[in-house]
Amino acid sequence: MTHGYTPPKWLMVGPMTRRAIPLLAALVLATAPSLAAPKPAKPIKPAAKVVAPVTVESLLVQAHAAATKGETELAVRLAQSAIVADPARPTSYVALADIYAETGQPDYARNFYDAALGIDPAEPTALKGISALDKNHSSTTANAAR
Repeated sequence: MTHGYTPPKWLMVGPMTRRAIPLLAALVLATAPSLAAPKPAKPIKPAAKVVAPVTVESLLVQAHAAATKGETELAVRLAQSAIVADPARPTSYVALADIYAETGQPDYARNFYDAALGIDPAEPTALKGISALDKNHSSTTANAAR
């Protein structure tokens, strides 16, 4: 007894036809690319962007530029990246120390100047930096004593 119920038409399709529908769909999808418009013989490529390689020097230049613009956090990260890229290069440590000295963090600056001097005891920029820190420290101490 069906009590007046008629199933939807898709349920009335026999089992053989239901299996054939996915196969037909697969066949149509497989042949669809061959029915598409033909591709041009030579694809046109956009002009390639020339990207300079990232070097320690480029990182230090970017760090200096960021520090000049007042982007201290970016400058510190770039100088740290230069140290990671080549930990045996004292100029990277000096660059980071300079950034810290300019932002009023003499303790950090002194640590990185010392690290540069640990690599090259005659590093002139590190020696000048420590000298400037000592000069600023002595003048600050003299002003505090007054």
